[in-house]
Amino acid sequence: MTGPREARLESPPLPSPRGTLSAAVISALGEGTTPPPQETTSADPYGEDLQLALYLLYELHYQGFTGVDDSREWDPDLLALRRTLEQRFLTALRADVPGPQPLRQALDGLLTEPVGDPATSVTHYLQHEGGLHHLREYAALRSLYHLKEADPHAWVLPRLYGRAKAAMVAVEFDEFGAGRADDIHARLFADLMTDLGLETAYGHYLPAAPAEALAPVNLMSLLGLHRALRGALVGHFATVEVTSSPGSRRLAKAMRRTGAGPAAARFYDEHVEADAVHEQVVRHEVIGGLLQNEPGLEPDIVFGIQATVLLEDRLGTQLLRAWHGNRSALRVPVGGPSSAGPPVAVGPTPGPT
Repeated sequence: MTGPREARLESPPLPSPRGTLSAAVISALGEGTTPPPQETTSADPYGEDLQLALYLLYELHYQGFTGVDDSREWDPDLLALRRTLEQRFLTALRADVPGPQPLRQALDGLLTEPVGDPATSVTHYLQHEGGLHHLREYAALRSLYHLKEADPHAWVLPRLYGRAKAAMVAVEFDEFGAGRADDIHARLFADLMTDLGLETAYGHYLPAAPAEALAPVNLMSLLGLHRALRGALVGHFATVEVTSSPGSRRLAKAMRRTGAGPAAARFYDEHVEADAVHEQVVRHEVIGGLLQNEPGLEPDIVFGIQATVLLEDRLGTQLLRAWHGNRSALRVPVGGPSSAGPPVAVGPTPGPT
């Protein structure tokens, strides 16, 4: 199978800032300088400025940016700034999640299917009412993760052992194509984007993504990069795998209903099958093995589940509010062929928050 140009052949350019924090990061990266001290205590932890700044600092561990030296990944001044932003974000998450809860209860909550109401569920909306232009917006936003799918979770592998490590590697092996480059899930998502008439270059849609879309990706990087948060990373991974199969089934139907193309449907078909199996492996072997070795991590696993649900709910609310109001959910239009769907009215670009 011959797919699109490899999405990660080149690093993306630095985007425009959304406030003083992101401006300081962009200036430091673009000019090779040290970022000046930043006031972070008043920054909105979920806002455009802080979330973009964090995203840029995390991307130094993935693909980097055009013109930015690779050595900046471990620049101590950038790491110090990232740490203060992380603490602001993490403190807000800990304050806003429901709090202590038995793990079984948290996992069982993930198995409860949302009411099939297009007014409250993004995937139900896309399955029954969304047009091709809505699917294009959804894919553009999700590309910030799916073009590096499973990479943030791979950071937990050196921090696991025994049953948990073996099971996690087995799931990741599938995510990375089971040895076949054309079946790597990130590659399959690039194929989906091609069917939808979207640009497949890595990071291309960062300027279009609001803070609500950046935060779930930042959460993965935050949890993956800190050994102390390994339990929360496993909780996040469990949430993704447990909820993926039913949502993917609805999205595959949406792709077929709108005539998106075979590769667009294939990406979600693959997740319906694979993630139904992965769910059981993660629940019983990854989580079970981790708690067998480190039972004290149960509260962290619960936190990872709750934080993931919190941020995904925020993104879902943002998408549905825009779409029900006949507006784009993006900061800037995705562009592309007119055959992708009727024009979407684009509201004013959000300012720094």
